[in-house]
Amino acid sequence: MRTRLLIATMLLACTAMQARTPKASKTPAQQLIERMAKLQKRGIMYGHHDDPFYGLGWEWDEERSDTYSLVGDYPGVMSFDLGGIEMGDAKNLDSVPFIRIREEIVKQHERGGIITISWHLRNPLLGTTAWIEADQKAYEAALPYLKKIGQADKVPAPHSTVKSILPGGSQHAKFLTWLQRVTDFLSTLKDSKGNAIPFIFRPWHEYNGGWFWWGKGRCTDEEFKQLWILTQNYINRTLSDVIVWSCSPNLGVVPAEFYSRWPGDERVDLLGLDAYQWGTEADYIQQCNADLDFLDAYAKEHGMLFAMTECGYKNSPDATWWSRVLRPMMDKHPLCYFLAWRNAQHEHFGCAPGLATADDFKQMAKQKEMLFTKDIKKIK
Repeated sequence: MRTRLLIATMLLACTAMQARTPKASKTPAQQLIERMAKLQKRGIMYGHHDDPFYGLGWEWDEERSDTYSLVGDYPGVMSFDLGGIEMGDAKNLDSVPFIRIREEIVKQHERGGIITISWHLRNPLLGTTAWIEADQKAYEAALPYLKKIGQADKVPAPHSTVKSILPGGSQHAKFLTWLQRVTDFLSTLKDSKGNAIPFIFRPWHEYNGGWFWWGKGRCTDEEFKQLWILTQNYINRTLSDVIVWSCSPNLGVVPAEFYSRWPGDERVDLLGLDAYQWGTEADYIQQCNADLDFLDAYAKEHGMLFAMTECGYKNSPDATWWSRVLRPMMDKHPLCYFLAWRNAQHEHFGCAPGLATADDFKQMAKQKEMLFTKDIKKIK
């Protein structure tokens, strides 16, 4: 965002900009952007959500990781989520203590890894979760009766949530409090020497789908852009020097819709795609390649980093999925990282010892283009 020309130059010729701008004068966020640009030219980092908290057959063990158990190294990128911090909760929506999240962010940074943070926040208007489909269905079912008794205007419609938190809305003051709680937590992310840790922040993701209260059909394009700007301007008052801002639509990108909701090139440092296989392999490959073609070209043209910010195939039904399905698409589109979602007891998206995909993933991990923390530690 703040270094648009720098990113474009880095992706084309890293050394030119290095000679022009002394490293000491760059913010931690700018240094992280440069570093990821270098890494994107060298290979692709593997990322995993909630990697050090739980996995296949274990929970909350210290110094444990499915990735490390499988390949002898930690993911180059680790993902964490702040859902629940806005409520003042001690644990996030997946029962991970925020104290532990802070500790693991510091560990990942000090071992040389990169951090990305998402935020599945609750619905400030309804008091429910980030997922809105059930709320919408219940509202629509009740609406005829509410109209009949003259109470339809007294019950808030789920699709008015974003409007309610923008300036002038009924929940605006509450949302500013939530933003301050996020800012307060992010401000505590410091290494053992007291230096602020730079990170990728990825709010309002999958906004082209209808399952979150900020998604398609839940607010207008203009309301979504105002939401992004409000969030970014508020948090950047304190943390602009350490945040790399990431915007990530879901699989199924429609170019016209992408442009109409885009918050602005100057407001995005890293363009991502959340791309899970839910249907057939053929449909997934076709749609994923189409989206990657479009987003890869956009990122290059507009000088920003590019990543697969979420991906996976739930519960590993295909033993060769990593190398046979996902890897060929990534080879066509240079990414700085791809990030598998969490390995929980009831569902898993990353790889782990004992899974049918373990041998396939290990063979892929041995390739020099695949980067884990030991591979990226010395690249600053």
